[in-house]
Amino acid sequence: MEVHKQVDELIKEYAAVDAVAVDIISDKHQMVDLDAKRNKTREALRQLKSTHSSAKKEASKSWVCFGNTFIKMHTTECVQLLEKDQTLLTSEIDEIQRGLKPKVAELNKMEGRAELKGFELKGMNIEEMLSAGGQ
Repeated sequence: MEVHKQVDELIKEYAAVDAVAVDIISDKHQMVDLDAKRNKTREALRQLKSTHSSAKKEASKSWVCFGNTFIKMHTTECVQLLEKDQTLLTSEIDEIQRGLKPKVAELNKMEGRAELKGFELKGMNIEEMLSAGGQ
């Protein structure tokens, strides 16, 4: 009877570890997918900007695909939409990265591994770099 209780507890513990690991893997896959979308958006932006600058027309229009529909709209509006998408994709990727660190730390704790030193460090933004450089 006692052995069955221990086995059940062990199975629950492994299931919890597996759930956290699956969550981490799905977050990483989501980051890869979002990064691919961000790269495609960046490529489209470069192409539109180069086309628009060579055309030198304020009224130039470009064809844009939204889902299954193609729409012809002003190139400047297309660029603005793509820049907004770029910003949103970057913020989504950053959000997933911020959530990933605690999950990895939790997984390491559940597996009995030592805490990773320096894992909670985060990069400096431009303002912090400029103020640190002046000191």
